[in-house]
Amino acid sequence: MAASKNVETYASAQIFYSAGSTGLQILQQVFIADTSNFLNRALFSSLPDSPFLVTVWIGPVIASAILANSTWRWGYGIWAMILPVAFFPLALSLFLNGRKAERMGLLKKRRHAHDDEPASATIKRFFFELDVVGTFLFSAGLSLILIPLTLISRSPDGWHDQTYLAMIATGIFLLVLFPFWESRPSLAPHPLLPLDLLRSRTFCAGCALGFFWFMIFYIAVQPYFYSYLLVSLNLPVSQAGPITQTFSFASTIAAIAASLLIRRARTAPRPRPYILFGASLYTLAVLILLRTRTRSASLATLFAAQATLGAGAGLMHVATQLAVQASCGSHHAHVGVATAAFLTIVEVGAAVGSALSGAVWGRLVPAKLVEYLPEAIKKEAPKIYASVVVARSYAWGSVEREAIARAYQETITVLLWIAACMCIPLLLVALAVEDERADECGEVAGLVVGGGSNIAASQGSAESVEVSERKGWLVPWTWRLRWDRGDQNGSKKPAGSGMSGSEREQLLG
Repeated sequence: MAASKNVETYASAQIFYSAGSTGLQILQQVFIADTSNFLNRALFSSLPDSPFLVTVWIGPVIASAILANSTWRWGYGIWAMILPVAFFPLALSLFLNGRKAERMGLLKKRRHAHDDEPASATIKRFFFELDVVGTFLFSAGLSLILIPLTLISRSPDGWHDQTYLAMIATGIFLLVLFPFWESRPSLAPHPLLPLDLLRSRTFCAGCALGFFWFMIFYIAVQPYFYSYLLVSLNLPVSQAGPITQTFSFASTIAAIAASLLIRRARTAPRPRPYILFGASLYTLAVLILLRTRTRSASLATLFAAQATLGAGAGLMHVATQLAVQASCGSHHAHVGVATAAFLTIVEVGAAVGSALSGAVWGRLVPAKLVEYLPEAIKKEAPKIYASVVVARSYAWGSVEREAIARAYQETITVLLWIAACMCIPLLLVALAVEDERADECGEVAGLVVGGGSNIAASQGSAESVEVSERKGWLVPWTWRLRWDRGDQNGSKKPAGSGMSGSEREQLLG
């Protein structure tokens, strides 16, 4: 992006950026799931978002300083240096511990059992192991829905365009076909989603919940609410920016607060109450936004609506991800798949919401501008629609500005009504999440944060959690080996390892 000299290069770079950032987020959460127990996992999964407490406020200041003293290219280029440096400690730790595990015999090197395999057999094996058909059904289904939603506003026939409607219908059919394919072992011996997860009500409801709340956010707030504040309410950038940034700030605080409450719980934490409360707050915030889409809306009300929306999202996200992981039961190998699927569906919800809001905005605003603008400047409607700067260039209170503000206000009202309607399925799927204990999922053997509750997880008993491990809000967190009672003599040993005492000492450093 820093070196791009045209829009095509920049757009291509965005593809790589989206793939990398999404993959990094997913692998980060899987890594946290593998190195923490449920009692501490909620907090650790929220910590990567903690920089939002600062960056939402200092980001614009840093960006302004870069633009004032250098070029916009450095705004992207600095991250090509910062990110590798920030990743180096974790990369070194993973590399050194991988070498140590190989020396101890805990990590066996892969045998090349298929070296003499014919090329046709190799292709067939990878075809099923990678679940090519399932991947095609899922990705093609999403593409056939999102692409028409993005382009439909540019079609002369709009929603009556038969080509786009056929693409959307085909995409929906492929997505409906996807779970049927995945649930047939004869067709998908190595499915993208294990059958146990597809049968879990909590997993399906949790993924649906993430889909709906991100879709609602990208309909009600991103990216057009900011333009509405600038044009229809005539707010300066110094006020409109903090209003929309309040969402990230409030969601981060709510997520961390919920994580601390989960860790402080006297009994086994249950994510469902946090999910229900968060969904209720989220719905309330959308209704408040719907009431404030007039010029009489006060700044305090706008800030309160964004803060409530963010708090609801923060509560739902941390609790829903925990519930999805808990739905794996004793199959810890499914935790990574479940986490990746959940975060992927969340991104899909964002894409659908963005495409839908873009279709509505792109269809209604230009038409309303042509309808409301004075005859003398109707020909300027495309320029006004294309640039907020041009829209704000007309004097506040003038006939032209009144027409522009009306077009923006009526369109944002439509978007908020769509978001309010989407809150109904949001509440329904929140109710569908089962009231599972968050310590019932089997955890990975080895070193995890919070060894005491691992015993409870392995035995399925909340009462056996060591109270000493739960004292305090943040400390002590000890790195220790998880133990169980799996041997016949009744003595304790590291779960699933069979290491000697000297090996344990070596692993512990």
